Amino acid sequence: MLNRTGTYFAFDGLGQADPTKSDFRYYATVQGWNSAGHIDFKFVNSHDKASPVRDSSKLSTLQASIRQRLSGSKNMVVIISSDTRRTGSLLSWEIEMAVDVYEIPLIVAYTGYASILAPAALSGLWPASLEARINNGSAQAIHVPFKKDAMFDAMKRFTVNGEKLWGPLVHYTRLAHANWGYLS
Repeated sequence: MLNRTGTYFAFDGLGQADPTKSDFRYYATVQGWNSAGHIDFKFVNSHDKASPVRDSSKLSTLQASIRQRLSGSKNMVVIISSDTRRTGSLLSWEIEMAVDVYEIPLIVAYTGYASILAPAALSGLWPASLEARINNGSAQAIHVPFKKDAMFDAMKRFTVNGEKLWGPLVHYTRLAHANWGYLS
């Protein structure tokens, strides 16, 4: 039995060599939250559970490393921005593997939003692989704003061995968003 304790972060690299010009910058924000001593945001990062690979590595090498990381993951945070591509990125394959092979619950985190109360209204931002799995019901997903408290709560609660998500369009209530200070 694998030790599935990690959280896997998936995002679109947007074909950029400069990480500040891709959705990597949001992943870097989460890493900062995790390493900051004054912020209560701690998690096991699945990316630290396997040897690093270079962006210039062969696709088969990248995919083997991703499979290893996913096999040790309890959930996946999918970072969605206005720049996320519908197709053509490794993100689509990562989502396919997480849902179809590893049956990992998804935490879909949207940048630039204060609250997520109607996730279906954001379907135009979804990669095609996510859209297909939401539409056919195979993805178990909670949709949250890219905000520390909502993301951390979802990461703690919704895991392969924890609280179950009962559908592809789960979201927190208006009251939860208000309690976090996202809504007044």
